[in-house]
Amino acid sequence: FTATAALADITIGVTLPTTGPGAALGIPLKNSVELWPNEIAGEKLNVILLDDAGDPSIATTNARRFVNDDKVDVIMGSALTPASIAVSGVANESGVTQFSVSPVPPSASGSKWTFVIPHDASFIARKLFEKMKADGVKTVGYIGFADSYGDLWVNQFKAIGKEYGLEVVAEERYARPDTSVSGQVLKLVAARPDAMFVGASGTGAALPQLALRERGYTGRIYQTHGAATIDFLRIAGASADNTIFTSAPTIVAELLPDSSPVKAESIDYVKAYEAKYGDGTRTPFGAHAHDVMAILNKAVPIAMKNAKPGTTEFRTALRDAIEADGPFPASGGVFQYAADNHLGVDASDLVLLTVKDGKFALAD
Repeated sequence: FTATAALADITIGVTLPTTGPGAALGIPLKNSVELWPNEIAGEKLNVILLDDAGDPSIATTNARRFVNDDKVDVIMGSALTPASIAVSGVANESGVTQFSVSPVPPSASGSKWTFVIPHDASFIARKLFEKMKADGVKTVGYIGFADSYGDLWVNQFKAIGKEYGLEVVAEERYARPDTSVSGQVLKLVAARPDAMFVGASGTGAALPQLALRERGYTGRIYQTHGAATIDFLRIAGASADNTIFTSAPTIVAELLPDSSPVKAESIDYVKAYEAKYGDGTRTPFGAHAHDVMAILNKAVPIAMKNAKPGTTEFRTALRDAIEADGPFPASGGVFQYAADNHLGVDASDLVLLTVKDGKFALAD
């Protein structure tokens, strides 16, 4: 995988944060891209992988390079919501299918060329809010990233929190590169909420987790899918015990019931990834790249019946095939898109997790 395009039949441009504060998400995705096959439907696959450091302006530059210079058929990226929104703008201007591997707001997910791989924030929020309600939570302290990822979860409380009897009584933010949230945590604890909700991802989600426990907060903490990584457990240590997460199923593939329609794909991905990168290295983020390929393996042959890769007609045919020719069973869910629905998966594919003895377990 190089930054130089060679002549190829199918070209995919991948922009990911392999450096910077989003690297904990970007590197597992990059690693998973390296597990992709060399061809799709007998046609040679060329992958151009660029680092965007999580910066929307760099992601935009990368996407424009993919479209203008490399003439890509597909763009995958980015791993951080602000950068993925930026890529979506270029994809939709240019008529190139984008697979967003981070959750994006309706301004992006509702566009014609952006297909979302992670679960939509509303599905994740509902899964967590249902659990909060069942746990007797009524008041919530919120701390999240000071960017569009953090905004996603505040907006969910505003949009649907009342349906579950939830009220946010304190709201704090922090930047992804921050090394301390002591001031924010003091304010949250002083508000005496029933529970805390962290709207963050990757190892950065461990910062408030640790600070809350260090300040003596003993109540329940809820985390989004963005924190459901083994790296998070390593950094958070004992502070993660009894925390509730929601996640795509890959992180606990072996614990899924045999009836799960995603168990086989999840285990296949985990075996391939950990055979190359070591035991315990899986993440739900890396699995998004596996799922992109699961979709393309089925959609590309259908599109090729109508046009050759590298053409405007092929790009349109590919988008149409993704919308019309599912379902696409994959590790994170069974993807079913439509012309008016580019979200792909719903809440039925999510699992609730907790932490016991330093390991993820299915929550009750």
